[in-house]
Amino acid sequence: MTVPRTGTPSRGLLIGGREVPALSGRTTDDVDPVTGEVYLTVPAAGPEDVARVVDAAHAAFAEWAATPPSTRRALLERAADLMEARSGEFTDIMIQETGGTRTWAAFNIRMSADLIRQAAGMATRPVGSVLASDVPGEWSMAVREPAGVVAAFVPWNGPLILCTRAIAVALATGNPVVVRPSEDAPVTSGYFLADVLADAGVPAGVVNVLTNDRTDAPAVVEALIADPRVRRVNFTGSTPVGRIVGRLAGEHLKPVILELGGKNPIVVLDDADPVYAASGIAVAKFMNSGQICLSVDRVIVQNGVADAFVEAFLAKVRTVGQGAAEGEHTLVGPMINARAAERVAGLVADAVAKGATVLYGGGPAEGSFYPATVLTDVTPDMRVHTEEVFGPVATVYRVETEDEAVTLANDTEYGLSSAVYTENGGRGLAVARRLRHGNVHINDHSVADEPQAPVGGVKDSGFGHFGSDWGAEFFTETRWITLADRHRAYPV
Repeated sequence: MTVPRTGTPSRGLLIGGREVPALSGRTTDDVDPVTGEVYLTVPAAGPEDVARVVDAAHAAFAEWAATPPSTRRALLERAADLMEARSGEFTDIMIQETGGTRTWAAFNIRMSADLIRQAAGMATRPVGSVLASDVPGEWSMAVREPAGVVAAFVPWNGPLILCTRAIAVALATGNPVVVRPSEDAPVTSGYFLADVLADAGVPAGVVNVLTNDRTDAPAVVEALIADPRVRRVNFTGSTPVGRIVGRLAGEHLKPVILELGGKNPIVVLDDADPVYAASGIAVAKFMNSGQICLSVDRVIVQNGVADAFVEAFLAKVRTVGQGAAEGEHTLVGPMINARAAERVAGLVADAVAKGATVLYGGGPAEGSFYPATVLTDVTPDMRVHTEEVFGPVATVYRVETEDEAVTLANDTEYGLSSAVYTENGGRGLAVARRLRHGNVHINDHSVADEPQAPVGGVKDSGFGHFGSDWGAEFFTETRWITLADRHRAYPV
């Protein structure tokens, strides 16, 4: 049950620079995961509202696409400055809306500002090339032009980073966007960035925000993807929902980027520094309570270093800050809601009932909190072996050989991110090339990220890449244009 606060604030659908209610007048609640109070109310849009928001984005398309590239670049750079200046504001909102910790909020601001600045540079990059031609006196050119309205579906877990990644390059290359933020975080995964961009001077209608109640999500998503004026779709979230988005995009012939779930492994080879590996893996597992798509789930350790690693890892886990999100050093704070915490508790209970050993933590959930937990003796019949945890539970596997480690790391339908720890760089590179994951890091953790890098998965973790240097082609149409500077002799 949710409890409204006295004087609960509200937002409207952001359409063409104005906030308006849903046509139905319905609203939905944005709930504080710790207190259960309603933090904010937002419109519960239906399919009938989708046309209005796409109308606004499409109306802004021609002018935004024609805006001088240097102007688009300057506006985005100003937005990055404003974002950094509002770090404290964002942190307060994130704590109340998602239970995200101060550490995680600071990373969201820092990474998002870097993403915007990196994307800003795309506005003034070359947009085509001169091609060789066999026709005398003809100039042949491949030219990239903005594609049109972009529909961006953004999750709650890394809200500002993932919203920025979904729209920054689209904006830099001249496209308007419709952001459909998470029902669990409409401000931090939608409105906050839209407000920053508007205050930086991005024209009305270029960035629009469409919110809905969870029960209406399927109809709203389908209507948005089906609108013929929407020319690009990107989605970050779970694999089951990603399959639906991909199917809809395919039906309507819309190019789509999907960044989906992961069952991310980190391999600790027998020549690794166990203490160094333990430090990196503790961050990769417990940052934001393990609620990052790149979080490590499976720690695969060769027996030669396993005892030393487990000792070092447990020592690190004991020092991980746990508790209130406001804590300066908290890594494991509240999860997004009590349902998520109960689900993680269920994974642990299933594993223990089937023979897993709890090395640290475990037990039932307490509201939206679940403690940092380490399991070993995990077997394939346990849910935690195959399901994405998306919570603060690490599973440690012991293997004898390097080949066993690689086989186990690849034994999953997912392929998002992985890492290898070793003191031999050549050996690490050889193992990395055998791992079937979109991102592989040697002597760094699976959550490692940079704004210019091609972030994306393989297998059931999706396809396509986010990243400033990799997204420009996705958000543009390539056209072939020729110009003859003399008359040709036609056969008729």
